[in-house]
Amino acid sequence: MSLGKRVRSNLSYGRKLVRSGLEGAAQGRHSFLEGGPLTPFLNDAARRACKQATIGACIGLLSSYLGRRHKPTNRALAYGAVGGIIGFGAGLTWRTHGLATSIGQGAAKKLNDVRDERWLEKHPITYA
Repeated sequence: MSLGKRVRSNLSYGRKLVRSGLEGAAQGRHSFLEGGPLTPFLNDAARRACKQATIGACIGLLSSYLGRRHKPTNRALAYGAVGGIIGFGAGLTWRTHGLATSIGQGAAKKLNDVRDERWLEKHPITYA
């Protein structure tokens, strides 16, 4: 097989992998949300993650005052903001991990199907 043919074959295979992965991810999302829209799910997850953001902000504020007695207010606010961001990120991640798992499993299944098909093309099974 010439180099040009091999490159075209690999590019075609790569495009097929990308398409199948995106299709599998969409199917995983659709099955998790049971056909419902994504936006309300994410809005609800973000609203519920605000509790963890508040806890993170409080921990950040408190940690800025532990140790030394007089810390600048700007530093305390920065610690509180960082704690809030970390708390919100952790809460949102926790609330959406089921969706992420479903998307990943759907994409993996479709990718494996394409990989198996490619392997069978390259290694045909002959039954005698």
